[in-house]
Amino acid sequence: MSLHTHFIPSLIVFLLSFPRYYSLPGNSEASGYDASAGRVNPWYPSTIQGRNFGSKIMSSKMGRSLAAVKTFNVNDYEAKGDGSDATEAFNNAWKAACSSSQGSVLVVPKNKNYLLKPITFEGPCKSSITVQIYGTLQASADRSAYSKDLTRWLVFENVQNLAAEGSGTINGNGKIWWENSCRVNDDLAIMSCKDAPTALTFYNCKNLVVKNLKIQNAQKMHVSFEKCVGVEVSGLTITAPADSPNTDGIHVNRTQNIQISSSIIGTGDDCISIVSGSQKVQATGITCGPGHGIR
Repeated sequence: MSLHTHFIPSLIVFLLSFPRYYSLPGNSEASGYDASAGRVNPWYPSTIQGRNFGSKIMSSKMGRSLAAVKTFNVNDYEAKGDGSDATEAFNNAWKAACSSSQGSVLVVPKNKNYLLKPITFEGPCKSSITVQIYGTLQASADRSAYSKDLTRWLVFENVQNLAAEGSGTINGNGKIWWENSCRVNDDLAIMSCKDAPTALTFYNCKNLVVKNLKIQNAQKMHVSFEKCVGVEVSGLTITAPADSPNTDGIHVNRTQNIQISSSIIGTGDDCISIVSGSQKVQATGITCGPGHGIR
């Protein structure tokens, strides 16, 4: 059932078989990256310092000042930011950041547009890592680029102590996928219907913060948390047309101890969808609509 835009001031969603949920404090620190100067502000503390997700406090490594971390700028790995394919540059920058023995910050500069084919940012990493997105990540519109895996575009997999944040935009470029959906085009034969990728997937990640990102026009679901433990999500703006098919805002699958707060979600399907195997799920301060609500 479609819902008109409305505000849910304090909605708590949790499985009835788990009567306890854990509240996580908010975090309002400004970003530590000075994009104009191309450096990390030395006073900026880790975004997830001292978080407790009901099991144990995150590794003390996450409490380090960013003055002690190493910065990796995707432009230094030959990403041009002019709309050309930057997949290889991002892959190389991630490998360098992930292999750093000290905490690392991977920076996507502002006022740049990076075209990305499907890519997996895979762990485990040697230390904590923060991905700061200030520019735009845009999905390739070439559907053949997804021939190896039609289900995922951007993936963070097997990473612990990860933060993904910034004022940038993740654009799934979903129109071409919606036009080829059987839910939109009745002339398509059932056998010709193809799956579509989730724009942003976090798979098997532990101690994870995702905040202040704009995610729009996903091919299918916008953000999916799968088999993750200890997740804090806040300040997201997720948008897609009301008639875009299967474009859930946030999907929670087999994930434990997750807080979703202070986010605006308006898509063509569920604002937040929660499936079996998820435990201790809390959602507060969600503006939902258009969409099918939280379920």
